[in-house]
Order: sequence, then C-alpha cells, then structure tokens
Amino acid sequence: MKNNLYILLLMVSIFLYNSCDILRLSQFKVEAWTPGNGYHSEPEKIIISLSFSHDPDRSSIEKNFSLTGEGNRIKGNFFWENKKLIFSPLTPLEINTDYNINLSADAHDTEGLSMDEAFNCNFTTRPDNVRPILISCSPAMYAEVNDLRTKIMLEFSAPVPTKTLYDNISFNPSMSGFWFLENEGKLAVFTPVEPWMQKSRYEMRLSSSLTGVNGMNIGNEFLSIFTTETDHEIPYLVNSCRITNNDELILLATDKGYLGAAESPVENMDWEKDDKILLVFSEPVDSVTVKNYFSAEDGPSLIMETTPGFNTEYIFRFENAPVYESRFTLRIKSGIRDNTGNESKEEYIFRVFVNGKFSKPPELFGIRIPMSPGNETEQNPEIYTVDSLFEIIPITNEDYPSGESVKTWIELYFITAENVEIDLFSIMELFRIETTNNVITFSPQQVKNTDFTITEPHSEWENLQRIEINGNLINSTNFGIIIFQITAGLRDSLGNRNEKSFRISLTK
Repeated sequence: MKNNLYILLLMVSIFLYNSCDILRLSQFKVEAWTPGNGYHSEPEKIIISLSFSHDPDRSSIEKNFSLTGEGNRIKGNFFWENKKLIFSPLTPLEINTDYNINLSADAHDTEGLSMDEAFNCNFTTRPDNVRPILISCSPAMYAEVNDLRTKIMLEFSAPVPTKTLYDNISFNPSMSGFWFLENEGKLAVFTPVEPWMQKSRYEMRLSSSLTGVNGMNIGNEFLSIFTTETDHEIPYLVNSCRITNNDELILLATDKGYLGAAESPVENMDWEKDDKILLVFSEPVDSVTVKNYFSAEDGPSLIMETTPGFNTEYIFRFENAPVYESRFTLRIKSGIRDNTGNESKEEYIFRVFVNGKFSKPPELFGIRIPMSPGNETEQNPEIYTVDSLFEIIPITNEDYPSGESVKTWIELYFITAENVEIDLFSIMELFRIETTNNVITFSPQQVKNTDFTITEPHSEWENLQRIEINGNLINSTNFGIIIFQITAGLRDSLGNRNEKSFRISLTK
C-alpha cells in the first residue's frame, strides 16, 4: 500500500513539473499594440492599447506601464477589454511630438508568469524628422547694400513658424523689425522698422535652435555679414501732375516767379473741384516730410492718400472742394528727406485757377412769368434778369383779379456747368417769393424741367437750363416790391453747389 502511494506521489510531481515547462513554453508577452509605429497625423484621435497573450495581472500591468512624450510622462486612465489594455491620456496628445510606450519586464500575468523582456515601442505626431535647411540668404554674405530699406530674405527647405524667427535670429548692431512668411512658410522676410545705418557692418546670426513647423531644429548655427554704403544723392521732384476724375494725368506747369522773373505768373487752368495731385520724386522719400512741406496756400487743406512710409509717388486730395474761380498756390518747400537723411534743396510753386467746365456752380440768370396766364394763344410773358433792379412788373387786375387765386407759372433760367441739370429738390427747398405790403401771394404746386407751358424757351436764353414752377398767385390792390429769391446752396446734378443767394427785385 505504501509503495502504491509513493508511486502516485511521484507521478503527480512529474505531471506538475512537466506542466510548468509547458506553460513556460507559452511566453507572456504583448501580441499587438496601437497606434503602431510611424507618423500619425491626428494626435487627438490616437488610441493607446496593448493586447496580451495571457490573462494579464491588471494591477501589475498598470504599475509597470508608461507613456512619455519628448521624455515627459503622460498621465491618463486605464480601461480593460478582456486581455486588452486601453490607456486614455488626460489631455490630448500633441502634434510635432515623439512618443514612447514602455512596459517593464516585471509585468506578469494572473499566474505570476513575467515577461521575458520589457516591451518598448515608439510612434510620432511629427510630419517628418528631417531638419529644415537654409537654402538661400539675401543679402548674400559680404554683400554691399545701397538701399537702406533693404529687406532680409531667408529661404528654407521646409516651413518655419514665425515665432522661431523672432526667438532665434539676431542682428549686431541690434535692429528692430517685423518678420512675415511667404511661399507657404518657406520664405521668411524681415522688414526693418528704421533704415539700416549708413556705412556700417551688420551681422545676422541664426541660432541652431531655429526650428521648422515639425519641431526639428536646423542643427547648425548660421552667420551672414553685409555692409551698407553711404548715400549722398539729394532727392528732387521729377514731375507733378493733376489727376482728373477719369484718371487722366495732366502735367503741372511750375511757376518761376519765386526766382524773381519778371514774366507773368504761370497758372494751371481748368482745374476741377475733384481733381487730385500726384507728386513723383527721384527716390523714396519720407511721407512725414512730404506732408509737412507740401501745402495749398489760400486754398483748402491737403489730405495725403498714399500709405505713410518711404515712397517715390504721393497722391493728395483736397479736404474740401476748392471754390469755383478761386486761385491758390501749391508750394513744395525744401527739406524733403530720403531714407538716408538727405534733404531736397529746391522749392517748387504751382499756381492753380479753379475754372474747370464741370465745376462751375449753378447760378440764376433770369425769370419769365406770364402777364396773361388765362390766355391760351398769347400769355404775354415778361422776362427779368438778376440785373433787373426794381423794374416794374405789370401784374394787372384784369389778368390777375385782386383777391382771386389764379393758376400761373414762373420759369427760372440758370447758367450751369457743361452737360448738367439743376437739382429739382434744391429748387423746391430754396426758391422763395418775398413781398412788401402783401403785394402778391404765390403758392408753388409743381417743379419740373420738361413739358413746359410754353414749349419754346425765351429766344435769347436757349442755352440756359430751364425750370418751371407751377402754382397759384393771388394779387392784391396794394403796391410794393416783389423779390424772387433763391437762397444759398443751389445744387446741380454733379453736386456743384453755389453758396451765393440770387435775388430779382421788381416793383408792382
């Protein structure tokens, strides 16, 4: 009996020993993982997971697991799906970052079987791991720069962020300015705030820490040296033009009177109220000095339309439209400065006469009014001009019975700019009839510029603009003065406005 028990124990021991060998032949390991090696473009969507060959001891796995990004450990939460571990970072993974997943060899399964070796794998959210290369630099090494407003241009093999330019590029002597990117981020352009100093040596240094958008740095420091020349060229006015409403350029004639010449002043005639001024200089000059030294004497203020800075061309307009038939002087004083500090020595004078055919404001010339408005064949109209001072207007009780409302009309004739019409609303707003002693009362009903009561205008006024005002007139037996008046502000269809008042004073 004892022998049988011994044999049984021996067989169990052999079985258990062989079973352990069989289990050890089946290694505890990570069979699959995500997201997999290589580049992943959307870090916020990445899933971190490990799938095991045996049932893992979860506490052991979580204790020995780590996820790092650029050497920094990532915190997160663990989730399990049978033999699969899912790790969820507390914050989304970032772009341009290299990540490492590590599981120590101390991790084991539920039977205590450890891994033969640590599990280690890598993935990245960096588009590539190629360093950006500086392809070209302008100005080139040891170049001599003539234009003190020259921009620095750096061309890279891959896009670079703007911030890395400010952080890793320096100038000696120091120079302030602005970096901006072109060509999809591969061309970096530096614009200096102030001109480079004359006759100076500049060093531009790129730190090896300058990075591309993929986070890779250039690896090597770069140094470029350039020098600046001394500019002694004095700026001067090349030409000046009047810019018309249809963008035609008309060269301005310079008046030489300031030189003491005896001849009559040279005037630039036919100036329109909306015309602008173009000044062209021999080289870029400072907008501040141009604005300070260019003026319209005895004329409206000038407004510079050109963007401030250093420019060759400048455009000016008037703050208010010049008064028709006014004269003023455009003066450019000396002292206009280029970007190296050279100042102009010449003074320029342009005399202007505002008498353009499209800028003439409308003015009342005369009126026509019927003395027999009820007569269909002969209404017997009388005409009066603004020079008809206190002429007698023969309004009679026969055709305009005292106290009765008589339908009649008044024609107004105007001198205007070429091919324009009188603003009818302006007439309705400004036309008045004033009287003394209540001589008459006129109530306007309609203002029109077509379908006139008398088809033909007054024979000597065919070329004038004609407006007819229909209304009712009540005569009286009194005697006095009748004043036909248009107050200041008369306008035409081009916007020309007359600030004068017009009066035709007649006697009844």
